[in-house]
Amino acid sequence: MANKRVLVKFSGEALAGEAGYGIDTQILNYISQEIKSLVNAGIEVGIVIGGGNIIRGVTAAKDGIIKRTSGDYMGMLATVINGVAMQEACEHAGLQVRMQTAIKMEQIAEPYINRRAVRHLEKGRVVIFAAGTGNPFFTTDTAATLRAVEIGAEVIIKATKVDGVYNKDPNKFSDAIKLQELTYEQALSDDIKVMDDTSIALAKDNSLPILVCDMFKKGNLLDILQNGNMQNCSIVK
Repeated sequence: MANKRVLVKFSGEALAGEAGYGIDTQILNYISQEIKSLVNAGIEVGIVIGGGNIIRGVTAAKDGIIKRTSGDYMGMLATVINGVAMQEACEHAGLQVRMQTAIKMEQIAEPYINRRAVRHLEKGRVVIFAAGTGNPFFTTDTAATLRAVEIGAEVIIKATKVDGVYNKDPNKFSDAIKLQELTYEQALSDDIKVMDDTSIALAKDNSLPILVCDMFKKGNLLDILQNGNMQNCSIVK
């Protein structure tokens, strides 16, 4: 699978490490090195990070004191914090990086402009897309799929802590079965939590494959993309 341009999506919780909250700089460093391996192989990389290690809009709004709209904006700002951290880590690893935000904040990052983002990618820069879609009620999964479609990515990588999609949680059930390949319809109808339904539907409408793989297996992303080794991932298409 020789992909030229990909979008990597990972959760904010991935940055938190064992603490469960905040940002673990060693994990940042690990992820930046994995991204660097892709760039060095000639792959253009966009990144979307969640904000769950800081705050989730749904959680913030659950008791009604904070409106859901405001909670979601708080979550978007959390993704910007993570984006700044990721940008620093990637630059520390020797990469050229640009961050673009869906909500304007010129002192921190560029506003999201599609043509500019594509130009950065063409020049070999990593582009971090932060602040979700800029709209409440949409997850960072949906933001990732939207940006992947907009930049013309050939695949979206959902980087997780497991090596693919299972019919039930493999950490809880020893008889969980790995699903090597799924259709978009299966991912939607079987309520398998690959990504949220809106993002899967958008991927389906644009024939964008979704790869689900273990981000914490060193070299896994490059092995999948460069060598086509699909043993350590699942694909939705």
